[in-house]
Amino acid sequence: MSRHIFRAAALLASLVLAGSPAAADLVLSAGVTGESTAAVKVELDRQLPLEAVREQLSLRLGGGLLLLSSEEVDGNAALTLAPALRWTFAGERGLFLEGGIGAALFLKTRVEARNLSTAFQFEDRLAVGLPWAAGELSLALTHYSNAGIKRPNDGFETLTLGYRFPL
Repeated sequence: MSRHIFRAAALLASLVLAGSPAAADLVLSAGVTGESTAAVKVELDRQLPLEAVREQLSLRLGGGLLLLSSEEVDGNAALTLAPALRWTFAGERGLFLEGGIGAALFLKTRVEARNLSTAFQFEDRLAVGLPWAAGELSLALTHYSNAGIKRPNDGFETLTLGYRFPL
């Protein structure tokens, strides 16, 4: 099963990197779920300016792998696709806010005691961040839910601290 995850992650990475590989960055995030389950997220990410709409606005296209530990079972993992709109204050490298709705495909339909019902989950994300050294530091709150596609719909949240490494 893990071979399928890595193949899917490679495909996702190739989609994010399509075009100029230099435009993609590596984002590493660590945090916890609402039940204190450790969460780690590894993403490849591109940021596209939307200057024609507004100078401070950009589109962030990210995709990667979410890993969740567990004391009860073997944990869980998901492939994620996470577009987000970013508003940057005070120029190109200022404080920023992001919000987006993406998707996640989980290996299992359980996270700790929560029954997700479906492997497919929506990923709603809000983040705030700022430039730090050569990259960016961000704090993100993410909610995973199947939006009532199937019951029960025991969604969950993660709170993560991440760093974006320019490649």
